[in-house]
Amino acid sequence: MLTIALGADHAGRELKDVLKMWLFEQGHHVVDHGTHAAESVDYPDLALLVAEDVAAAKVDRGVLVCGTGTGMAIAANKVPGVRAAVCTDPALARLSREHNDANVLALGARVIDAAGARAVLGAWLETAFEGGRHERRVAKLAAIEARHAAGAGARDPRGA
Repeated sequence: MLTIALGADHAGRELKDVLKMWLFEQGHHVVDHGTHAAESVDYPDLALLVAEDVAAAKVDRGVLVCGTGTGMAIAANKVPGVRAAVCTDPALARLSREHNDANVLALGARVIDAAGARAVLGAWLETAFEGGRHERRVAKLAAIEARHAAGAGARDPRGA
């Protein structure tokens, strides 16, 4: 079984709690970074906690929930080593793992119900990275992170 970090803002808290119980029922260990209350919180703060756990290999994977999943994914993807994907159906979840080796799943509580979210999460957890030609592409993502972390900055991809 896996150790999974969870995080949600106020819009995603209820769905996060549903998924947390489902993960426990499946035998997974869960690290719940919150939020634990209905008051408004800023999604980047929760995304950072989960993303840093994933990047530091303190957990196997991360799951983030906000209104659409988009803000959480954007925030998590700022952390080097994190590949967060917003998925709305099991096919996308499988492909995010097979082709992109996504290690953080972002879900939108306003765009998916609990049953759908469980189906997406289940597909995502049971799917392995395919490797092969995809390894080269994931390595290129890491190279982009490294170049920008080193302060080299953006470069025009056309060579101009």
